[in-house]
Amino acid sequence: MWFRNLTLFRFSESSAKTLKTLETHLDGHRLRACGPLELATRGFVSPYGRGEEVLAHRVGPYVLMTLGREDRLLPNSVVDEELAARLQKIVEKERRKIGAKERKRMKEEVLTDLLPRAFTRLSKLNAYLSVKTGWLALDTASRKAAEEATSQLREALGSFPAVPMAAEESPRALMTDWLIHGKLPQGLALGDECELRDPAETGAVVRCRRQDLETDEVREHLKSGKQVFQLGLLFEDRVGFVLGEDLTVRKLRFLDQVQDELGDATPESAVAELDSLFALMTLELERVLAKFELWFGLPRPIDKK
Repeated sequence: MWFRNLTLFRFSESSAKTLKTLETHLDGHRLRACGPLELATRGFVSPYGRGEEVLAHRVGPYVLMTLGREDRLLPNSVVDEELAARLQKIVEKERRKIGAKERKRMKEEVLTDLLPRAFTRLSKLNAYLSVKTGWLALDTASRKAAEEATSQLREALGSFPAVPMAAEESPRALMTDWLIHGKLPQGLALGDECELRDPAETGAVVRCRRQDLETDEVREHLKSGKQVFQLGLLFEDRVGFVLGEDLTVRKLRFLDQVQDELGDATPESAVAELDSLFALMTLELERVLAKFELWFGLPRPIDKK
């Protein structure tokens, strides 16, 4: 269950108080199967698997939850093919043109006929809340998916004013400075990939992968005015990731030093295994996120009185 990406939100101390009864709120918003004429449904599923009842897993101040979505798989090409066949029958049989209104009505009929027979697909998105420090971390690099998941959480809780990152220090400017001068904050080292862009709307883009980022070749791009939009980083030789200028974390990986701390013992149960993995992951990420707060200026929101 290691997270592979992070899209981050923050919430205030008073918002954290609503999380004491989180499980009760989530229970009323469980994922249900798609109805015969529904394209998709959304809701919460158990982190232990869909067959389990528990909807949140708590370890100290951290709460893991899983947002589910069930979609009916009905490709547009299938709908268009069936519609074309029905239209052709009318043309051949009645020898007349078909207007836009009738065509639209027939397409709705096709959807009504085909939807109940379409297969469904379940997708899941893990997220965790740090009640003590006010982070909401979602395992996705998609802003749209993260916003939808956060909206689901707000709907379940009634209100949950978690806000996206608003850095006081420009991540793009800081990462560009790190790469130009090679002077990174203590504990942080360059990885082997980056994305450099000319900040002009139609400017050039350079992507480097599996490359030493301290070469003259990379510095020449920076001297020409390109800026860092994504940068591969290593934190204390324990966590690696690619950080975007919007503070989205991609390609998150927990390195051998972290993995070895799990040991070779076989967990007694799936719950025990999840407990160990989640505890280790959140403790590592808490240290990383504390540095984000320091480097980029990401104060926890304060409720207005």
